[in-house]
Amino acid sequence: MNSKKIFAVFTFVLLGHWNVLGSTFVWSATDRTSSIDTTQVNTLNLKADALKEIHPDSTLYYSQKAVALAQKINFKPGLAQAAMNSGNAYIILSQYKEAFKEFSKAQQIFSELIQDSSSKVFKTGLARAYASMAVVHSEVNDYSMALHFYTKALKIYLETGQKNHCAKVYNNIGIVYQSQKRYPQALEYLQKALTLQKETGDASMPTTLTNMGAIAFEQHHDAQAEQYYKQAEKAFEKIGASRNNALLLTYWGDLFQRKKEFAKAENYYQKALASYQSMQNDFGTALVFYKMSGLQLELGQFAEALTWAQKSLQLAQSIGTQDQIIEDEKRISEIYSALKQPEPALIHFQKYIAARDSVNNWENNKKFLRAEMNFEYQKKEALIHEKNKRQNQLFWFVVVGGLLLIGLVFVTYNRLQIKRRLTLQKEVAEYEQKALHLQMNPHFVFNCLSSISSFIVQNGTDSAIKYLAKFSKLMRLTLEYSKASLIPVHKEIESLQHYLELEQLRFNRKFEFTIQADASVEDDMALAPLLIQPFVENAILHGIVPKESNGNIKVAFKVEQEQLVCTITDDGIGLSKSRNIKENSVTAHESMALEITKKRLEMMESTTLQKARVVIEEINPTHSATGTRVTLYLPIQYINEQNNKA
Repeated sequence: MNSKKIFAVFTFVLLGHWNVLGSTFVWSATDRTSSIDTTQVNTLNLKADALKEIHPDSTLYYSQKAVALAQKINFKPGLAQAAMNSGNAYIILSQYKEAFKEFSKAQQIFSELIQDSSSKVFKTGLARAYASMAVVHSEVNDYSMALHFYTKALKIYLETGQKNHCAKVYNNIGIVYQSQKRYPQALEYLQKALTLQKETGDASMPTTLTNMGAIAFEQHHDAQAEQYYKQAEKAFEKIGASRNNALLLTYWGDLFQRKKEFAKAENYYQKALASYQSMQNDFGTALVFYKMSGLQLELGQFAEALTWAQKSLQLAQSIGTQDQIIEDEKRISEIYSALKQPEPALIHFQKYIAARDSVNNWENNKKFLRAEMNFEYQKKEALIHEKNKRQNQLFWFVVVGGLLLIGLVFVTYNRLQIKRRLTLQKEVAEYEQKALHLQMNPHFVFNCLSSISSFIVQNGTDSAIKYLAKFSKLMRLTLEYSKASLIPVHKEIESLQHYLELEQLRFNRKFEFTIQADASVEDDMALAPLLIQPFVENAILHGIVPKESNGNIKVAFKVEQEQLVCTITDDGIGLSKSRNIKENSVTAHESMALEITKKRLEMMESTTLQKARVVIEEINPTHSATGTRVTLYLPIQYINEQNNKA
């Protein structure tokens, strides 16, 4: 777990576990029994809230008992509090889908209560429900929805004048932007939080200053980072919470290590270590062990670096911190490599790959959770919208009269049918394109794995490790974008860069390559993933490899006549000669990748209603061929369009 992850955990505790309504609700009761029952519901909810961090299962137990009793007497505030408590417990148990459902229940109940009473208590409950829903989306990395719910919560807090809660929401919005590396926006909201914290004397002010310093550090503005850290130190001293500044001490160590002031860096790491250990914070302790190993590695003290890294790994394994385990395994592999011990280096590198893959699997699960939660929310919003729409329609039906009622029903029905039919047609086209894309992925992975197998046999362990490292980078990008319908052009370029470097290694630098993007290609322009790679692969295997001398491959992107144009050019043996070789080969077969790519282009035309085609031509066909040029003409699409659809 890196230092940013530690801070994210702190922020979650700060905002995600708000107690919604800590005191007893004032609710009308028809008799003495009902009054006693409401008190019992509140007592059960208080027990559930008190146990959420140490025994979340007990929180669920008491919340369910509170729900059963509250339903009996129709005690809606008690139901809302029980739902909030259950949601908090599910977050701690990492059951995010269930957490979101509970917070959605609370949000719906508070919305109904506000319609009956404009009490500030109920408005605060609604705001906290929205904020908790934002925390769930932050946990599954759905930052756009997190910002959506934080904005709803902030609006209520501003209306009710609750500056302390506004500061917390500003702080968390800043954290969301920081997670996306959108540093100007992050600093803007953290500054808003800091202004309110100064007004109210909020004890979380030094933590906000620490995080602002961390952002400056990530931007390599070391002088600015140092100023924020000094302000945070003074703030910690002022509120008498010096035991809680372990993260700040760690950041100080990072800053001095970058400045090559190693003695100061080690001093701050040791202070941070003592602080974490005094708080029995194993997460932070493992982090500092890892930092110390990095410091010793930079100093060339490999034995000491190995000792610190092994301590960090042992502690991370005992508490199950997968992020930290990944970093430790990678660090230990690097240290053994520096010590010229390839066997343990390879063992720990393999463990690093396995640990990282398990985290990637969890991240993939998060993607499915995001989709499910967004679907549930959109369905609920659609139901509310539909309900309001029907009420409005009913009003106008009464005003206009029976004759217009028949006409409006007929028109509304036809419009819904047309919209449904068009929506279904569009969804069918999208699913067909995704199906073709999913066929592409196994083919691509099979080709890569076959290359690795042959390379390991031919080149031995050291080269294989280098090849695997590059392959893992390529696979990480491929897995990250394999389910997306569009990816930014610069990400496609990054993927092609890794792929071509792999092929260079495989064929012993048989070719050189360049990848260029014209200034006309905007930052947020996008294209379908794995669309260019099959043509680059063909250029290598059927153009350059059969050539006696070395060759060159050039990939270029530009915008021309309102289309994104990608050109793959090689100076290989040419299209005609390549076809002759294929025809004379016993193993000749049609390229599956090219066939699938052609189908994907057809589906692209049907969904975007724009032209998408590929032109393959030989260079100098009338004379001795000097290569092949493949040109793809694609519709201009933007990554924001995909986000809006999601």
